Amino acid sequence: MESINYKVEKEPQETLAMDPMKFILWLFLVSIIMLFASQTSAYLVRRAEGNWLEFEMPRIFWYSTVVLLISSIAMQWAYFAAKKDQFKQLKIAISITFVLGLAFLWMQFEGWKQLVAMNVYFVGNPSGSFFYVFTGLHGFHIISGLIVLLFSWMAAFRLKVHAKNLRRIQICATYWHFLDILWLYLFVFLLTFN
Repeated sequence: MESINYKVEKEPQETLAMDPMKFILWLFLVSIIMLFASQTSAYLVRRAEGNWLEFEMPRIFWYSTVVLLISSIAMQWAYFAAKKDQFKQLKIAISITFVLGLAFLWMQFEGWKQLVAMNVYFVGNPSGSFFYVFTGLHGFHIISGLIVLLFSWMAAFRLKVHAKNLRRIQICATYWHFLDILWLYLFVFLLTFN
């Protein structure tokens, strides 16, 4: 009697794959976290050494925080609108996010002018230097966020962002929310340890 060999095919195993653009974004976010963690650590060490000028944070930084929080809500609105193919709402929400991002930057600059009026300068006492570095670095990342937002905005107006193509808006929303959380961290840190 002949033996029959049955070839048993195994089902392919699922691979743990991640979108390359999302992976790059997460690597970038981790590097930003490491940058600000090192800076806040240096701040605490330098503050403990003494010769530290204490000053009240200008009120405009409070207002800019509210503006950034509202921009994050608008960004989430844009994401939800994209998921539902509500193109008009997507365009409105992403435009609001962009305008509020610009307003945040302007308010930060106005805050710097108020610091100068209070005799808190970039060069001089380390407390002022750190404040300018923290807000300046965050401002730089907001500018990069506005660039990412601009590309998403253009794609939204070309109807390239929709329920079946969410990658761009997901990356944009993730980065924007991260910048919002980062600012909240810095804001609370500077209020607590100034």
